[in-house]
Amino acid sequence: MEMQTISTVAFIGTIFSIVLSIGFPIALMVVGNRKFGAKISTFFIGAGTFVLFAFVLEQIMHIIVMGVFGLNAESNEWLYYLYGAAAAAVFEETGRIVAMKCFMKKRFDFPNAFMYGIGHGGIEAIVLGGIANISGLITMIMINSGAMQMSLAAMTPELQSQTIEQLSTLWTTSPSLFFAAGIERVSAVILQIALSLIIYKGLKSGKKLIVALAYGIHFLVDFVAVACAPRLSIWVVEALIVVMAVASFMLAHKLNKDSANSAE
Repeated sequence: MEMQTISTVAFIGTIFSIVLSIGFPIALMVVGNRKFGAKISTFFIGAGTFVLFAFVLEQIMHIIVMGVFGLNAESNEWLYYLYGAAAAAVFEETGRIVAMKCFMKKRFDFPNAFMYGIGHGGIEAIVLGGIANISGLITMIMINSGAMQMSLAAMTPELQSQTIEQLSTLWTTSPSLFFAAGIERVSAVILQIALSLIIYKGLKSGKKLIVALAYGIHFLVDFVAVACAPRLSIWVVEALIVVMAVASFMLAHKLNKDSANSAE
């Protein structure tokens, strides 16, 4: 396989995704602070909770389940999807509960629940959509400038072949799909805010059913995303996620209508 150049559309799509993934949560953080009076530090409580529960604890669980029990998409596809969606819901929603009960006692109100959701979803967007795409953008620049070819020249033929194979998705993927990452991250942030507000309402009202609703919505969205990805166009999957995220946010706003109105 020969190295090929990256299209201009792919570059634009990657930059678009970086700007959305980093800019959207930061803009929301500013709005949450200036319009609603939420504390900036609550953003970092949400971000830290996501990192601990999703990037650390959940990953340890995955290592145990997949490494010890051998569960993967090839061994048992549907069980793998069910497990992945359930694990994400359990770890992230439990993380929200722990954070709100332990670190937000003196700021347990709608504005800070909203800010917590921005932090929870924002750090996910910045890491998975922003930093990941910045790395990809640098690689794309190296390919088109010829710097990557110079690096390959110092490798063995076998390593060259492996590296080109790994990089080939950058020129074989439809250029328009590079825009999808940014759209997905925006949807994810909206969903994370919605789930945070639902958990907040459940804890504030003492209604366990509302808390359980957040777990259920999170599981459903993740399950639909992973189960549909291999079967449907990425744009159809993204459309489904957008619809579910917006619907979840509307539900969260309805549940917190009185709190939302007073915050405004």
